Amino acid sequence: MIISYPMMVIVQGISAGIGAVTGVGIAENLRRHYPPWMLRSAVLLLLVANIVNIGADLAAMGAALQLVLGGPHHVYALGFAMVCILLEVFVTYAKYVKVLRWLTLSLFAYVGVVFIVHLPWGTALSSLVVPTFSLDADFSMAVVAILGTTISPYLFFWQAGEEMEELRRRKRKPLIETPTAAPRELKRIKIDTLVGMAFSNLIALFIMFATAATLHVNGITKIESSSQAAEALRPVAGDFAFLLFAAGIIGTGMLAVPVLAGSSAYAVSEMFRWREGLDQRPSKAKAFYGVIAAATLGGIALTFTPLDPIRALYWSAVINGLLAAPLIAIMVAIGMNRRIMGELRMPWWMALGGGITAVIMSSVAVAFFVV
Repeated sequence: MIISYPMMVIVQGISAGIGAVTGVGIAENLRRHYPPWMLRSAVLLLLVANIVNIGADLAAMGAALQLVLGGPHHVYALGFAMVCILLEVFVTYAKYVKVLRWLTLSLFAYVGVVFIVHLPWGTALSSLVVPTFSLDADFSMAVVAILGTTISPYLFFWQAGEEMEELRRRKRKPLIETPTAAPRELKRIKIDTLVGMAFSNLIALFIMFATAATLHVNGITKIESSSQAAEALRPVAGDFAFLLFAAGIIGTGMLAVPVLAGSSAYAVSEMFRWREGLDQRPSKAKAFYGVIAAATLGGIALTFTPLDPIRALYWSAVINGLLAAPLIAIMVAIGMNRRIMGELRMPWWMALGGGITAVIMSSVAVAFFVV
């Protein structure tokens, strides 16, 4: 996680910079400047990974609420899906951003779990700087999955899309047209990315610590559903930790599903040149909101199959890990292209960092296939 932090900051910074400077998203830049097959391949893989991820998240949320209230988890999952669709379609962008911002507080449920259970802090902290390696299939797959769930293609599309939304909300032109505003805006993006990715990694570490100190230490290593994880946690950590865990699953899902569906809508709309944006009225961007609804309902369909939601989440992370490297390379090429970015091309150190990240992600992917 320490190694992934600078990689996350650089990649998300590149995504945000492309959106703010050009005023269009990653898919639109791909459509304008690269071969059509490249755009179609990227969007197709993104859709597959996102829909699987949405389905797994909704299944986990339904199972978590079932543990607390009882009742049918499929109905709960469908209810969460409808709430996500309605909020994303009918609540204005400015208001919805505030809803998502407050929902991030639910992630601190995982921090609470760590302070409730017994955690050997010495071992936990030393593991941050003294890694262990194993040259087997499970380890290589885990590395791909962890990188894929922290440096995820859907976040590239979402970050660029949100910078577009911010320009529209504040009635600003793209930075390439107003270069005098660039220093202030790029500084905002830098601070936003540094802080946001720091909290992201911190929460991820607490999730890992909580899991290791409760489930793994008690020999519970084969988890097939969130409900199984929560039930296994209750006798080990107590009812309060169990309730925090369930709340964390629901809050995380309410954050993740709109981002996954929204990033899919940005990518597909830009590929087909449809009107897009969460600031648009539903009547003005029917196709855009249609993709949001279709992606979410497609995910719900997966919850009615025998598909193991935890395994589905894991494999969607692996797919993201494999897809990330070529997309990062393409974003670096866009960010360095004077024809696209004008005088606001990314600095050399950011291009170098993006290139190193793409090489690391590619190397991990190759190792995964070799092993």
